[in-house]
Amino acid sequence: MISCFPFRFFRKRVFIILMKPDRVKEIVIDGHSLTMEHFVAAARCGAKVSVAPRAIEAMEKSRALAEKIASEKRVAYGITTGFGDFQNVAVPEEMSNRLSTNLILSHCTAQGEPYSEEVVRGMLLLRANALCAGVSGVRPLLVEMLVEMLNKNVVPVVPQKGSLGSSGDLAPLAHMCLPLLGKGRAFYQGVELPGAEAMAKANIPVLDTLVCKEGLGLTNGTCAMTSVGALALYDTIRAAKTADVVASLSMEALTALKNAFDPRVHQVRGQKGQMQVANNMLLLTEGSEILSKCQNDRVQDAYSLRCIPQVHGAIRDAIEYVTQKVEIELNAVTDNPLMFLEDEAVISGGNFHGEPMALAFDFLGIACSEIADISERRIERMVNAALSNGLTPFLTTQPGVNSGFMIVQYSAASMVSENKVLSHPASVDSIPSSANQEDMVSMGTTAARKAGWIVQNTLSVLADELLTACQAIDIRRRLDTHGQGISPVHQKIYDLVREQVDFFEIDREIRPDIEATDRIVRGEALLQIVEELVPDFD
Repeated sequence: MISCFPFRFFRKRVFIILMKPDRVKEIVIDGHSLTMEHFVAAARCGAKVSVAPRAIEAMEKSRALAEKIASEKRVAYGITTGFGDFQNVAVPEEMSNRLSTNLILSHCTAQGEPYSEEVVRGMLLLRANALCAGVSGVRPLLVEMLVEMLNKNVVPVVPQKGSLGSSGDLAPLAHMCLPLLGKGRAFYQGVELPGAEAMAKANIPVLDTLVCKEGLGLTNGTCAMTSVGALALYDTIRAAKTADVVASLSMEALTALKNAFDPRVHQVRGQKGQMQVANNMLLLTEGSEILSKCQNDRVQDAYSLRCIPQVHGAIRDAIEYVTQKVEIELNAVTDNPLMFLEDEAVISGGNFHGEPMALAFDFLGIACSEIADISERRIERMVNAALSNGLTPFLTTQPGVNSGFMIVQYSAASMVSENKVLSHPASVDSIPSSANQEDMVSMGTTAARKAGWIVQNTLSVLADELLTACQAIDIRRRLDTHGQGISPVHQKIYDLVREQVDFFEIDREIRPDIEATDRIVRGEALLQIVEELVPDFD
């Protein structure tokens, strides 16, 4: 019998799925301490947001410096000059407010379908948190308005397309800001309205104008790409954990050999994610009668079974890297110029450039697509009688007149193929803009959007695998070649599926079965079962 890894072989990983953002009811932002748990709690779960008093104080001091610079007519980008290639055009003090307002109006050029409300809520939160750091020169009033919009659920309509990811997410953030001026459109309590009407219904007074520096403070930043990508990251972490669970069910269905998960194999390589996943597979399959009786059937399995630790583990390591980068960006100040109180410096830099997020989200998309890739291969093995170690063709009991699970694999293969197209990195492209002043851009928002599409496809493929594995386990039990018993945690998961989806005896409309399993994969119950029965699963 193969024992599980001693826990000492792992550096404990705090993956987000171990957190419970739905249980967080209120968060306080200060520009420095926003966590992924809190981000998801506010963006997706509706947690209330407030601003720390020290952040208000920092913003007041920064605003005073901006006003001093403007009154002294110092040359400062975006305060006393135009934007982009208009940096050499002086703007008189009496026009500086109009300059900020015009920036919002002229930059709201995004197109396409709007972002989901949770993405835009995340944008509002990230912009407010970044301004709280007190180096952007905006009034605290703006942050208070953004927070009030979050708490009253006024969500601007923000089209998805139109950001180069540098200088930040200009077009999406301009759309996000329109309701502050009583313009644009917004959802209020889920109903789309003109921006002014939505704000009025929420009893949030709008502004006649922005003041100097505020246009840049609101629009110059990586908030759109970071919001989209952070939510995709959270879902990918769930997908990676779910993939281990679903793959372990497929192991029982395919009478997999457990020697490939022997801890000695993984220790001599030393890859942390690989060791972690191998341990998970042993924990999940512990107590399986079927697996105990099949270990001498063959010498080794195909890669989609034997190399689960190597593939899933590499994905875990990629996710950990992306998580580190996102957690930094949640508290990053990404507008330009930045203002420093100690010497009254106004420094034009490039923190708005999305390259750190662009590379991370391209990597995330590639990693997540690999979850689906190997999952689809396991589906193929279960439905292909030449590969399934004794299962019936396409998991049917009456072949010929019934096609069984034949086209489930087609559907999964289609989504895997789509993921391959989406996995082409966006960050390798660049289109110069602003008369070549902004001559190398990140395309980070496109990278984040693609990662979001990929994880949705991947979750659907995992649902197909879960449905197929339960059907295959039933077939395996009917054949009774290796007994009836599956591991205790698998039995609970199997029961969860069978409460909603019956065994596929003869062909019926299969779409409702797929939808039910998809809800299980995207819901909480499956991973809660694992947490309860396998507390060392990570």
